[in-house]
Amino acid sequence: MTYSPRSDFLHVMKSRGFLADCTDMQGLDEALLKPGQKAYIGFDATARSLHVGSLIQIMMLRWFQQTGHDPITLMGGGTTKVGDPSFRADERPLLDEVAIDANIAGIKQVFAAYINYDAGAQMLNNAEWLDGLNYLDFLRDIGRHFSINRMLSFESVKSRLDREQSLSFLEFNYMILQAYDFMELHRRYGCILQMGGSDQWGNIVNGIDLTRRVIEGEVYGLTSPLLTTSDGKKMGKSQSGAVWLNPEMLSPYEFWQFWRNTTDADVGRFLKLYTEMPLDECERLGALEGSEINEAKARLATEVTTLLHGAEAAKAAAETARDVFEKGGVGGDLPTLTLSVDDLGDGISIVQLIVKSGLAGSGKEAKRLIAEGGARMNDAALTDAGLMVDSAALAAPIKLSAGKKRHALVQLG
Repeated sequence: MTYSPRSDFLHVMKSRGFLADCTDMQGLDEALLKPGQKAYIGFDATARSLHVGSLIQIMMLRWFQQTGHDPITLMGGGTTKVGDPSFRADERPLLDEVAIDANIAGIKQVFAAYINYDAGAQMLNNAEWLDGLNYLDFLRDIGRHFSINRMLSFESVKSRLDREQSLSFLEFNYMILQAYDFMELHRRYGCILQMGGSDQWGNIVNGIDLTRRVIEGEVYGLTSPLLTTSDGKKMGKSQSGAVWLNPEMLSPYEFWQFWRNTTDADVGRFLKLYTEMPLDECERLGALEGSEINEAKARLATEVTTLLHGAEAAKAAAETARDVFEKGGVGGDLPTLTLSVDDLGDGISIVQLIVKSGLAGSGKEAKRLIAEGGARMNDAALTDAGLMVDSAALAAPIKLSAGKKRHALVQLG
C-alpha cells in the first residue's frame, strides 16, 4: 500500500506489519484523526484460553488504545453457540452455555494484561443482543439483505465446498450473525471499525454492507495478515501443542521459551508485532547474526512475557533459562511434575515419566526420543527405555530433557 496514513493508529499498523487490507484506508484515516473512536475484535469462547495465534489481534486492540481510542473486546457468548466455519475442514463441536461461560471467564484474564478497561475500553458479550432475537423477525429484517450467491463466493466458504466437505446451515448463519454484531455495536456504542485476521475479510465486509443498508452507518474494516513462521508453521503451535496465554494452561517459563526458540528469520518481524519496542531497535536486533541473534531472541521472549505475565515472571523465566542452558543447573521455574510415594509404587518407567512431564505425547514418542538419543536425565543421555525410577532416585529432583530446548523437573511431593 502506497498510502501514508496521518493517524497514529494506522501509522503503527502499517509500519509494524499489522496491516493486510482495509476497506477504505483514507476514510478510516480521516475518522481516526479524531480521538476516542471505537473499534472491536470478536473472540469466540471455544476454549478456556486463547493461544498465541490470537496475540496479534490483542496487540491491535492494545495499540488502538495506546493511540488515543477506545477498543471493544467482544466475547462471542452468542456466536460460539454456532461456531465460525472460516477455513475449517469440519464443524466445530457445539458447546452448552455452562461451558461457554467458563471459557469466557478464562479468556477474560488475558485481556486485563493488555487493555485498560478503566480508561474507555469495553468488554462486551454478543449474547446481549443475539440471545433474544426472534427468528422470523430476524429473517425478515436482516436475512433479506444477504445474497446467497455472494456468500458462496467468499474464500472461507469456497475452500470448504471445493474440498466437498459439508457446511451446515447452522455454520452458514455464522457470517450473518457476525455482520449483525457489527451493526449492533455501531448502533449501540458508535463503533466504526471491525478488525480481525485476513480470514475474516468476508465476514467484516458483510457487516459493513449490512450497517450501511439498515442504519446508513459509515463503518470500516481492517485485517491483519495470517501469520506463519518463516519455516511455514502455523503461529501458535509448538512441538508440545498449543501455546496458551493463560498461565494455568502454559507456565510463564514455557511461554518465554516458545519465544526464545523463534527462528532467526522471524526475530525482527516478531519484535515489531508482539512488543512495543521502537522500530529502529526491532530492526537492529532482527539484523543480528551468529551468536548475537540469541540475545535478540532472549530480549523478544522477555518483552513478550512481560506484557502478558508481568516483569517478575519474565525475569524468573529468563533466569531459569540461564540456569538450564548456561550453567547446566535445573532452574527454579521449569515445568514440574510432582509425584507421591503412592504414585511411584515399586518404581515408574522412564518412558512414563517423560510422558507425564509433558515432554512426549505418548509412550511410543518417548521411546523413539530415547532411541534417537534425544532424551536426557540430569544432562546424561538416556539409552534404556526400560529404566525404572524409584523413590531413592528421586531423593533429589531430577531434570528430564527432550532435545536441547525442552526440559522438566520431576520431584517427590
